[in-house]
Amino acid sequence: MADEQKKSGFFSDLFAPVAGFGVTFSTMFRKVVTEEYPEEKRPTQPRFHGRHQLNRHPDGLEKCVGCELCAWACPADAILVEGADNDDREGGEGRFSPGERYGRVYQINYLRCIFCGLCIEACPTRALTMTNFYELADDNRADLIYTKDQLLAPLQPGMLRPPFPMAEGMEERDYYLGKVTEASDSQREVVSARTHADDAEVTS
Repeated sequence: MADEQKKSGFFSDLFAPVAGFGVTFSTMFRKVVTEEYPEEKRPTQPRFHGRHQLNRHPDGLEKCVGCELCAWACPADAILVEGADNDDREGGEGRFSPGERYGRVYQINYLRCIFCGLCIEACPTRALTMTNFYELADDNRADLIYTKDQLLAPLQPGMLRPPFPMAEGMEERDYYLGKVTEASDSQREVVSARTHADDAEVTS
């Protein structure tokens, strides 16, 4: 019995220095699987937390009402929001959202953002969501502070560029109930008149 223990101890001591290379030797001749990024990009999961987006209503008005709850919820203090009142007066700045206010200034500092998603959980109007876009690297720190123009969702067919009044006969809650499906004729007339007036100022 003692002799068997001595033999096993001898062989274990003999191969101990090379035993740690077992995993290395077993994988040396396997085919290497390399992701050819950025030439070949793997699709992300549907609920991936990527770059933020400020959404619009079907007629083009912004969903953000400038409540600043997203900024308060952000643990990294990466969001800056400055709200302003919608101005429906004659000659005023106009209406940008169905609410009393809208987000006049909206910035996200991606040098601070940790992509936790707490901001989209805090948003009461579903104005802020996260896309699947993740390529945010840059060599300039200032370019990683995204402004409202960069975060706003692009205009889809049937949408108009604010400012313009709410759809006639509709209230703020009607927008969130899904009663507005596209821009109305009266809204198009307002935007068209404003465009013509701006063009006239430029030419003059």
